[in-house]
Amino acid sequence: MHRLASRHALLTGAGGGIGLAVAEAYLAEGARCSVVDLAAAAPAALAPLLARYPDQLHYLSADVRDAAAVDRMLALAAGRFGPVEILFNNAAVFDMGPLLESDLAMYERIFDVNVKGMFLVMRQVLRAMVEAGRRGAVINLASQAGRRGEALVAHYCASKAAVISYTQSAALAMAPHGIRVNAIAPGVVDTPMWDHVDALFARHEHLQPGEKKRAVGLAVPLGRMGTPGDLAGAAIFLASDESAYITAQTLNVDGGAVMS
Repeated sequence: MHRLASRHALLTGAGGGIGLAVAEAYLAEGARCSVVDLAAAAPAALAPLLARYPDQLHYLSADVRDAAAVDRMLALAAGRFGPVEILFNNAAVFDMGPLLESDLAMYERIFDVNVKGMFLVMRQVLRAMVEAGRRGAVINLASQAGRRGEALVAHYCASKAAVISYTQSAALAMAPHGIRVNAIAPGVVDTPMWDHVDALFARHEHLQPGEKKRAVGLAVPLGRMGTPGDLAGAAIFLASDESAYITAQTLNVDGGAVMS
């Protein structure tokens, strides 16, 4: 359908998982994509897309926690494909542990990426849109963890709650400029990161490897964990003109796990 034909989409945390799946969906819809991750060279998972879409896709390395690096990244992206019209703001990290044992280093690492990094990228993209007098769409990645607390996941839950709150505030600030800001709150999604999450739960809850992953999938009303591709439809919808009258919302894509 090419609902995003010729639009320039910037995707952070797109070296794999959800970001990679959304990049592939955007490319199929005709977008030109600047995909960003921390690695100096494009991750191997991106190779098939780079080969298939050589004129629509390029890779950029940036640390979203660094304001100067974000500025350089955006300048390179604009130099290749012009002004950014769609932001899929996905870069994030996960960690967990008992609240009373959690240290400041864990807190700072999670908030530096999930909140500060998210904010820096969003702010600079929005500034460029406003200065150019261009409309656009921003999609921040929240989580079902941002809808509720979890005893072992306090910092991550709080960071994703902050993403939801920043999304609402930014949407209200940008509404006079015709720029929409929304978020997606995935549930449990079967990505390589979940092997790390499962291992952490196994350690802290004294479970067998794989036990937590199986349990959370079965607890989803639709009966399974999500896949990265399950997020693609929502990401296309919120980036496209089909959602032209939607802003300040956080869309749950979680198989029915959270009802709000």
